[in-house]
Amino acid sequence: MQTSALPDLAHTATKPVHWLATAAAMAGVVALAGLLQPRTATATATAPEKRTTTPVAAPDPATVDFPLECGGAGTTVAKQAPGDLDGDGRPETVAVVHCDAGSGTPPSGIYVLTQQSGAAPRVVATLVDPADRKTVGEFAVREGRVSATLLGYSSLEVPRCCPDQEEQATWRWRGNAFVRTSGDLARSV
Repeated sequence: MQTSALPDLAHTATKPVHWLATAAAMAGVVALAGLLQPRTATATATAPEKRTTTPVAAPDPATVDFPLECGGAGTTVAKQAPGDLDGDGRPETVAVVHCDAGSGTPPSGIYVLTQQSGAAPRVVATLVDPADRKTVGEFAVREGRVSATLLGYSSLEVPRCCPDQEEQATWRWRGNAFVRTSGDLARSV
């Protein structure tokens, strides 16, 4: 190795004063960068760009005329649950409804309600028709699916208080209709 004929350079033998000078220079650069920031943006949205984040309320089943033949007895909304079933960002309401019979176990219908802006809620689908003579046990709306336990009777001899058939059913929106995706077979309980 060949040795240099020049004296040692200052940067090859650093001393604490060098580190202190470097730190002071860096602090000066950071402070100067903080003072030279661009002005704060002051743009505002024009009327069409302003958006409201108010959530859209699900349709209220208390204001709907359900397609039930109750002979003047009126209807009862036994259960209800909101959910966006068709993926349009607006919630629908699924309602379990039966005639207000006063006693006994009247058959239920499961209805899907929707509501356009400014319009009254309306029934857009019937998942279970009361003519099927089923009552609804467990019921839920989750992740775009409607699921229900349907209770029924194997014959006219079975007392109306005590259903002897149980069926699990699930519906999901596909294209332009609700499709039943499970529970096609009934089983005795």
